[in-house]
Amino acid sequence: LMWVFSNRCFIENTSFPIATNGQPFPWNKLRLPGWILPVHYDLVIHPNLTSLIFMGSVKIEVTVVHETSTIVLHSKHLEIISAAIEEENGKTQADLKQMKVLEYPPHEQIAFLYAEPLQVDKKYFLSINYIANLSDGFYGFYKSTYKTKDGQTRLLASTHFEPTSARMANYTIKIQRDGQHSALSNMPKVKTLKLDNNLFEDHFAESVKMSTYLVAFIVSDFQSVSGTTSSGIKVSVYVTPEKLNQARYALEAAIKILEFYEQYFGIYYPLPKQDLVAVPDFQSGAMENWGLTTYRETSLLYDPETSSASDKLWVTMVIGHELAHQWFGNLVTMEWWNDIWLNEGFARYMEFISVDATYPELQVNDYLLGTCFAAMGRDSMNSSRPISSKAENPTQIKEMFDTVSYDKGACILHMLRNFLTEEVFQNGIIHYLKKHSYSNAKNNDLWTSLANTCSEEDFTSGKFCYSKSQHSYYVDEHFDIAEIMNTWTLQKGIPLITVKQNHKRIKIRQERFLKGIFPHDPQWASMQIGFLWHVPLTYITSHSKSIGRHLLKNHSDTIELEDVNWVKFNVDMNGYYIVHYEGNGWDTIIKLLTQNHTLFSYKDRASLIHNAFQLVSAGKLSLDRALDLTQYLQHESSNIVLLQGLGYLAVIYRMMERRNISDVTESLKRYILQHFKLVIDRQTWSDEGSISDRMLCSALLELACDLQYPPCVQKANELFSKWMESSGNLTNIPSDVLETVYSVGSKTANGWNFLLERYKVSMSGAEQRKICSALASCKDDAKLTRLLELAMEGHIIKTQDLSSVIYSVSTNPAGQHLAWKFVKKNWSKLLEKFPLGSFSIRMIIIGSTAQFSSKQELEEVKLFFESVKEEVSQLRAPQIAVENIEKNIKWLERNLVTLTKWILENLK
Repeated sequence: LMWVFSNRCFIENTSFPIATNGQPFPWNKLRLPGWILPVHYDLVIHPNLTSLIFMGSVKIEVTVVHETSTIVLHSKHLEIISAAIEEENGKTQADLKQMKVLEYPPHEQIAFLYAEPLQVDKKYFLSINYIANLSDGFYGFYKSTYKTKDGQTRLLASTHFEPTSARMANYTIKIQRDGQHSALSNMPKVKTLKLDNNLFEDHFAESVKMSTYLVAFIVSDFQSVSGTTSSGIKVSVYVTPEKLNQARYALEAAIKILEFYEQYFGIYYPLPKQDLVAVPDFQSGAMENWGLTTYRETSLLYDPETSSASDKLWVTMVIGHELAHQWFGNLVTMEWWNDIWLNEGFARYMEFISVDATYPELQVNDYLLGTCFAAMGRDSMNSSRPISSKAENPTQIKEMFDTVSYDKGACILHMLRNFLTEEVFQNGIIHYLKKHSYSNAKNNDLWTSLANTCSEEDFTSGKFCYSKSQHSYYVDEHFDIAEIMNTWTLQKGIPLITVKQNHKRIKIRQERFLKGIFPHDPQWASMQIGFLWHVPLTYITSHSKSIGRHLLKNHSDTIELEDVNWVKFNVDMNGYYIVHYEGNGWDTIIKLLTQNHTLFSYKDRASLIHNAFQLVSAGKLSLDRALDLTQYLQHESSNIVLLQGLGYLAVIYRMMERRNISDVTESLKRYILQHFKLVIDRQTWSDEGSISDRMLCSALLELACDLQYPPCVQKANELFSKWMESSGNLTNIPSDVLETVYSVGSKTANGWNFLLERYKVSMSGAEQRKICSALASCKDDAKLTRLLELAMEGHIIKTQDLSSVIYSVSTNPAGQHLAWKFVKKNWSKLLEKFPLGSFSIRMIIIGSTAQFSSKQELEEVKLFFESVKEEVSQLRAPQIAVENIEKNIKWLERNLVTLTKWILENLK
């Protein structure tokens, strides 16, 4: 329930919607005003896990700001049993018989109309009793199930309230339950009362002041492992009883990361405990409820036998993300959902900072490159949006939880940290958190804190701090942080910096970078109008490895240097921009990489490969030059760079395979296996080496087997056969190659059926995810159809995994059209399972169409979206899907001939 109260003076001259009983509903806006402020919620919840119904009662202490006789509340699928309001002195103001109750479902609102107005500055207590079904989906108070080893189905009830409300108050929560279950909430349990009928009532301590979307409670039979941080915070990880052995790594990581954040932010974690709960049915990756973070099982549990190196990295980063939210999002909450990036962008960036500090062996900063490359891929489309965007209704708000908020948000923060220096950045965010604790903030509050990190405490203690017109690495340049950063948050897109070198003089200019729309296209010029960024440029030259810096504020500028042979911009990819070298710039870089690639750092090499292929998609660089750049990779020693270069070749290969361009597919397959044979043959089919080595091994062997490289397929088949002969009891397959072995094994009917049976009994979410991916990679239409149907049924394969199953089948050349037909046929059912705007619906729309690259497929997709226009008109996802296909079509038209010629010339 998210509460707000309306002022009757607004009711007189405005048209209002019609309530379910045919009468005018007294409020016509989605966002609700603050005529009355909630101060404290006293909530009692009793879920019945047999009838799947819950009863609730809430008593809310409120303060009246403006006189009103109408109370409007958010309420969804709740049946109101009774309601009353009383003054602080205990005098009853109204009861159910004396007031009118109205409901307006399109806005998820309910209204109580009172005969007498509530008086300003008076305190009232609003009491409501209600009943409802536990939700079938993943929002609100919903039911979840899991199976024990012996096949029993167990039930639990869990909450997920984000979005939509951001009201702040304190909460006292009581949960009624039976004896075989236990209850958890945000705060520690302080006592338990025994009621009649074998019922118990758990009382939890009063919460700190927090937003309603962070309230959480769970009733389950879970078990836990616990530990304590150095500052005395009790940390517990709760899981289904048979998975307790998979919870220990998460406990260790959570304690380490929580301790790091307390030190980094200079603010103690404000609650006495932090619980992490693996919920068997969970739509997103995790949720930051204060003191009771909830996770999908694959985002929290680590099974040494079936979890790979990348699984371990993922679990660690998700924990880092959710615990960062305990400060960014919980202690300080964005003022409205248009600035959700202040929560999610910060939490995504703090994943890297926290995991780098606590688990340096994971080399997590290597993967920030991939995060920024993903953001750039989305942001270089015209269908992108500004980081800070208008979001009013629930669908628009849900869609804000996307790559732009998370990944671009993290990348511009990384750029800002490098611009300001680490010390200024850290001091600024500490200042921001302290100044806005237990309240709301917006974009400009962050910029103000970063521009002036001096607090009253600093002045009185005589500490050194940074003031308004501070300097950064950008020597002798005064700057306005808000002015700079507004160019990155209030306009969409990414800048392309074009560099033209003429000995001592470097000419630079900026324009908006667009993929799939070329400068000669009629719409290109209009899409450039009004775009200008303040870009903190960095560069190195042939004569100096010390980093040069220049703040580009105009469309073009000139940098004067000593006479240099070459210049490389965007050092270590710390800036959020793409660089194009005009004239013979790219020729020089290709030559340098061939002669001595270590002239550039591994991050610079990865970003050069990325930029080159992005420029091909924008019509700025020919494909043969980008491919020429990758030829040095047979001498590359960095795993990250190897994966970057191979990744582009694999993407092109799969595009050819899906379009059934068989001659190019075969030639490209031969080229990849020839060119990278040495590094593929070096892989050991083991879980040995650094995390980076192990992730390279996983990716290389997956690609080699996908390309039907005989030694790879033979080894995978050998491992799979032994495993199958042991009825799945042998643990002889290294976890890093498990997915590759399963994928090869799934190509036979017996192998596919055996994997499905294994899926049903597996106690490891990590293994189930690998099996699901393998099942989706087979070439048999009937089996792929069965897999999709099983995911739709939601029994063997849970509904939470439906969108990823559809996506996996769609990436399989044998399944791409099958998956799309399935989506069209089951569209209405999919909308019953997932809300519009949710990550799942977006993944289904974009994922099931992302592989298409023909005009016929484009028309089919457009026709379908036109047929469901009324439902999807609010969404950006259909625009993204259409633009992706248009980009693929243009890429093929422009590059197929060049690709064919280049491969033939470079095959040995």
